[in-house]
Amino acid sequence: MTRPIVYSVALGVFVCTTILTIVSILTPHWVSYSVTADTGSKFTKSLGLHKSCSSVDDPSCRPFPNDDDCRDDQFFCSMWRSSGFLISFATIVELATLITFLVVMAGGKYKRETGWKLIGCFLLADAAVEFASMGIIAYLFDTDSQFDIPGWSLDWSWVLCTVSATVSVLIAASLAASAWLLPPEDDYEYLEDPIDA
Repeated sequence: MTRPIVYSVALGVFVCTTILTIVSILTPHWVSYSVTADTGSKFTKSLGLHKSCSSVDDPSCRPFPNDDDCRDDQFFCSMWRSSGFLISFATIVELATLITFLVVMAGGKYKRETGWKLIGCFLLADAAVEFASMGIIAYLFDTDSQFDIPGWSLDWSWVLCTVSATVSVLIAASLAASAWLLPPEDDYEYLEDPIDA
């Protein structure tokens, strides 16, 4: 039986994973390049799902990928944009999961007894979408020729997405384990039988 405290802890952890997902979307640090010249000056470029930032460009950040980036490589742009769409879709799934958490927690004993299945499905769906998004970026990083130059690396926004998806799976497993392993929740205490007293 999944108890209110289990749901409360799971909800708190899930809110943190949702924040990680949002930060990974908003920051342009999915793939980064850094090199130091012989003169000591450092050149950096970082790619996010929706913008690219460079230490030599003015302005330093611009939308990414734009038409110039896609002129020679439509496959790269389509895949990169698909990843951005998927991770944005994951935030919608996370919002639905948050609402489901609140409904189950406020719904009484019966909803808590059975609601873990629905929440678990939402959590696993969220993780699947996030893993697909970060998998696309990892695939492009491994196979696209623009990342062949030494100095490119998967950066911390990619790691945040990976952590968020992994924790969602762990929360789903924890809710399932608590539902199977914890004894039933008692809503009342038994009174002594006056005949036996």
